[in-house]
Amino acid sequence: MNTLKITSENFEEEVLKSDKTVVVDFYADWCGPCKMQSPIIDEVAREMENIKVGKLNVDENPEIAVRYHVMSIPTILIIKNGDVTKEFVGLTDKEELINNL
Repeated sequence: MNTLKITSENFEEEVLKSDKTVVVDFYADWCGPCKMQSPIIDEVAREMENIKVGKLNVDENPEIAVRYHVMSIPTILIIKNGDVTKEFVGLTDKEELINNL
């Protein structure tokens, strides 16, 4: 599965109301570590079919970042049934992400 573009407009439907576990990568285009995280997120999306994976640009959707207290990027949230079950701050490797799903 490809990664979804998560925005303020689709966050509730795609993330909070999802019947699957959702991995949300909070990033910005100017962020070096975010650029390194992006291909890892893409790999997880391709390899894990039972989850939903999305990316949220914090510059375009600051209200979501504020709501989830995202203070540094990249930040990855694992959300199940609308609740955050795990948070990763900084560059996170694929194995660690998959082990927490």
